[in-house]
Amino acid sequence: MGRIRGPEFFSAYTDKHGTAPTFAFFGDEEEAFQKLRSGFRADAAHPCSQSVPKWIEAGLLEPLDTSRIPRWTELEASVRDIPAFQKDGKPYFVPVDWGNTAITYHTDHLKDADVTSLQAFADPKHAGRISIGDNVDDAYALGFLATGVKDWTQATDAEFQAASAFLRQVHGNVRTYWADGASLAQLMQSGEVYLSWAWNETFSTMTYEGHPIAMKRDTDEGASSWVCGYSKLANGPGSDDKFYDFINAWLDPKTANYLVSAWGYGHGNAKAMAEMDTADLAAVGLDSTENLRANTLWQAPVPVALREKMIAEFELIKAGF
Repeated sequence: MGRIRGPEFFSAYTDKHGTAPTFAFFGDEEEAFQKLRSGFRADAAHPCSQSVPKWIEAGLLEPLDTSRIPRWTELEASVRDIPAFQKDGKPYFVPVDWGNTAITYHTDHLKDADVTSLQAFADPKHAGRISIGDNVDDAYALGFLATGVKDWTQATDAEFQAASAFLRQVHGNVRTYWADGASLAQLMQSGEVYLSWAWNETFSTMTYEGHPIAMKRDTDEGASSWVCGYSKLANGPGSDDKFYDFINAWLDPKTANYLVSAWGYGHGNAKAMAEMDTADLAAVGLDSTENLRANTLWQAPVPVALREKMIAEFELIKAGF
């Protein structure tokens, strides 16, 4: 199960086995969680940081055998070794992709001065021209940032209510909630949507294709950052050997270069990232993993009770309540 796929991400796996893995897709991680709880079986999943502890405690994941991941020591240690990704001293998560969720806009319709603050999302003059992701974590990252919270792991109930109130304001302006980067790109090409809360790929792929799109990480309130990766699902029906071949293909420097150059995301292989051209990385905001922390809301795992409230409230907001 995952949200990013393509032969360039795991070419070493295909070269070895002669065929690509099969995939099932989910709209968001809560949908994936419920699908797995209902009995759906797969070998690997591609969750993001906030979901991993919940999936571990629900018994959906197996610990990793890091002796079968030769590049384990090359991974960004500050993310790889987060305690929430471990249980009983064993790791359950391979960080492979990281990046930002930030204001992304069509420069034929908006200027930099129009998007200095995240409050732009709630401005009635943009009604019907806005899209944010159909993703509870990205949405609440926006809500908390816009209301002055950068560490959501310590958020009070009052701060949660303020973030929710902001998202209700934004909902009134939303044309649609985007499900993936490709659907958002279609909305933004014509300017039908000219202001979005988007991942790196929208800016990276659309500017490469010549569209007038900009990404602004340095708003008054900052941006959000996240890390996603692979986990081994418990009692997967397939081959352990193929699982580790797939993971190792993802951690190859060739994959890291492709992820950065074609998609604009950072890669979990810190050694491979360190060998890339620093000017190229700086141009897309990936010059340092400190960008995961600097003036951002880092989408760290939050207390279970808070995340359950976020999930329930976001469904109400999208339904207009």
